[in-house]
Amino acid sequence: MRSGVAELREMKAEAERGPSPEATRRQHAKGKLTVRERLELLFDPGSFQEVEQLRRHRATGFGLEDRRPATDGVVTGWGLVNGRTVFAYAHDFRVFGGSLGEAHAAKIHKLMDLAEAAGAPLVGLNDGAGARIQEGVTALAGYGGIFRRSVKASGVIPQISVVLGPCAGGATYSPALTDFVFMVRETAQMYITGPDVVGAVTGESITHEELGGAEMHGTVSGVAAIVCDDEAECLAEVRYLLSMLPANNRELAPVAFTADPADRSCDALLDLVPPNPKQSYDVRDVIREIVDDGEVFEVHARWATNLVCALARLDGHVVGVVANQPSVYAGVLDIPASEKGARFVQFCDAFSIPLVTLVDVPGFLPGKDQEYGGIIRHGAKLLYAYCNATVPRVQVIMRKAYGGAYIVMDSRSIGCDLSFAWPTNEIAVMGAEGAANVVFRREIAAAPDPDEARAQRIKEYKQELMHSYYAAERGLVDDVIDPADTRRVLIRSLAMLRTKDAPLPSRKHGNLPL
Repeated sequence: MRSGVAELREMKAEAERGPSPEATRRQHAKGKLTVRERLELLFDPGSFQEVEQLRRHRATGFGLEDRRPATDGVVTGWGLVNGRTVFAYAHDFRVFGGSLGEAHAAKIHKLMDLAEAAGAPLVGLNDGAGARIQEGVTALAGYGGIFRRSVKASGVIPQISVVLGPCAGGATYSPALTDFVFMVRETAQMYITGPDVVGAVTGESITHEELGGAEMHGTVSGVAAIVCDDEAECLAEVRYLLSMLPANNRELAPVAFTADPADRSCDALLDLVPPNPKQSYDVRDVIREIVDDGEVFEVHARWATNLVCALARLDGHVVGVVANQPSVYAGVLDIPASEKGARFVQFCDAFSIPLVTLVDVPGFLPGKDQEYGGIIRHGAKLLYAYCNATVPRVQVIMRKAYGGAYIVMDSRSIGCDLSFAWPTNEIAVMGAEGAANVVFRREIAAAPDPDEARAQRIKEYKQELMHSYYAAERGLVDDVIDPADTRRVLIRSLAMLRTKDAPLPSRKHGNLPL
């Protein structure tokens, strides 16, 4: 027994060391950590339990029968993150470039099945060269098994992808199907076809970073929800996100102690938000003033920046915040913002995270490019996500809320539970200037002084249809509140709504306007 244990320890030690010191040096030379260094940063110290460490591939041909390293290029297992169970698989680029073969895929399949059965989050650390060409179609089938399991687990357990190296071809759809994608600048790339293929087909010359780098995906494509400067920061952010998520869709997100008083007055809001609806401000300052300790986890912070989506806490309870950003395009809704908001609302609803919507929106972005791009269809995604959400939903109208954008930003008419407004609110079909030009166009044109007539009609329109209490008088706003009371009103409202039960009609699923 003792000799057998000694042999076992040596085999495991060899598997943990990896193929060679030179392979490890090459990994570090690229600015990347090894697979086990990454897992040490992700999990609580000493908590990771590896499974199938000694598995080897059984493929033959092209020299594979002579190269059968343990782990087959992926480390799988579970451990604790902030004391809670989390499952993870991590590609080892030092072994076959982290490429996926039959055994490699089988290990990931087993882990995904375990994560779903145990009802615990799944994290994938991606650093691989895609399908293992030498294994042919079995490698492709392995990816299919991952995709199918990811879709099955969607909305059941949180799924997080961390891209720390190359991720190309069909492999990119594994992160794309998960809830959040993290990427590291300079070392992470994702694309369907690489620069060489692009150049051969289109004649376009482009670098790996320009085509699929973290910066591009964080600002242009919106594929990356979080972009970090290095792996240590990235994995620390993953840990922080996991601390705000429930283990599965049958549990609530963990409640954290806060010394921030629930009845704290937010007096700073009186100066943060200018009363002039045309003057900009940073809505993130408003969010930080309202939530516990000013702590906010923003997703897609540099993509579709005219809408802010973030996780935060109110009285220790996790909430999802959706807010128009007046400092970018005046906070209008456009195609990217609609998709960003819809995805976030849908995630929060899937995992029972209440929604707080802060409204200051002048409408949808007009223009040929938006119409040709399908703003009707894409804007409907955000509308659909809100209408379909059964979690507690509270709306706060800070200033302007015009036209269809007012409706889409979780108005009472589409099912928000409570709607509050500040005294600076303006809710209307459009701004007073535009409305006066439409309604009184002929009268203004015929007036001796058109400018004076227009100014008078604008004033009348505001007094009649856009004053701060117009919506409250008609029951479309539940109360007009002092901005300083926003935090305490939200906390009281969400506490009341914690037992909300709003079952959806019996159906297989709705038909989201994709």
